[in-house]
Amino acid sequence: MKKIVTGIGALLATAAPVLAGGIERAPQSLAPLFENGNYAELSFGGVNPSVRGTDAAGFETGDVAQGYGFFGLAYKHQFTDNLSGAIIVEQPFGADVLYPIASSPVLGGTRVEVNSTTYTALLRYKFDNNFSVHGGVRGSHADGGVRLQGAGYATTSGYNLDIDGAWGVGWVAGVAYEMPEIAARVSLTYNSPIEHDFDMSESGGPLPITFKDQYTVKTPRSWTLEGQTGIAKDTLLFGSIRWVKWSEFDVDNLLFPIASPAGEIPLVELEDTTTYTIGVGRKFTDNWSGSVSFLYEPSEGDTVSPLAPVNGRKAVTLAAIYSMDNIKITTGINYTKLGDATLGVGPSGAKREVAKMDDSEAWGIGVRIGYSF
Repeated sequence: MKKIVTGIGALLATAAPVLAGGIERAPQSLAPLFENGNYAELSFGGVNPSVRGTDAAGFETGDVAQGYGFFGLAYKHQFTDNLSGAIIVEQPFGADVLYPIASSPVLGGTRVEVNSTTYTALLRYKFDNNFSVHGGVRGSHADGGVRLQGAGYATTSGYNLDIDGAWGVGWVAGVAYEMPEIAARVSLTYNSPIEHDFDMSESGGPLPITFKDQYTVKTPRSWTLEGQTGIAKDTLLFGSIRWVKWSEFDVDNLLFPIASPAGEIPLVELEDTTTYTIGVGRKFTDNWSGSVSFLYEPSEGDTVSPLAPVNGRKAVTLAAIYSMDNIKITTGINYTKLGDATLGVGPSGAKREVAKMDDSEAWGIGVRIGYSF
């Protein structure tokens, strides 16, 4: 059972979530903090999404989602029987969407790219009554760019936004309760929003000149409830509920939001998301364990932005864990059925339809190598 418990934290992040709500790619799990003793890990992998549909003029959009790779690092140190700490490096937010110019006259040429890396430093104090508290600081470095192109964007077609890299700082806090005799643990973690003061450059569209200034972008706050418990010999049930307040992810600059008679037109408008995961892990031999988990994220809202062209998802992840002495190797494969989406452009509550995306999916594969000492 110990090998399952120490490997289960890899399952939600090894085969990374694919095109999740907003621009989320990883769930910011704090699983390394709950490993036994001192622990270090390296994770890496890749994702191959396929997102396509038909624009409002009847043309195929082509595949608009670009593949990507990911990596992560973590180190956990046990200072005393009660006090431990961890450093976690990951890439929780990202986007790489490009509408081929030759395919769609409505959206062809539209592009969004977002890159981010976060560095989280944590402390955890475990009380004698099985409760523990954890918290720390998180630094985030991000950059990106947006280009709006095609007839769907009307007067804003040709608009280009370049966002230089910048740092932001937030915080993490949570509580957990454990019952080691049945391998049970429940944890609740809050991730604060992080504000980045970006240097941005805008040009094109209705803007006759290039304009440069500094603007603030806030990444969203979130709550994550994670749990696991033994349900039979060598068998573990686990799951999570994650809520992300994407509605506070704003990109405000000189041109956007645009005031119109029907209301303001934002550059990016995303809906809050709730994601549910449940799975079962089992130890087969002294060296081998495995698991299967299922994920469900319901669709939110009637229309979504062409810059985030999916709405909801269902996924299954299979993982195999090989343990030998102090080394643990987890390999996971993930299949995600991405929700059909209606893409809209315009003021909130009065968006005009520019495309419909359907039959979208993604495959992800990842490896995590952990070492306990």
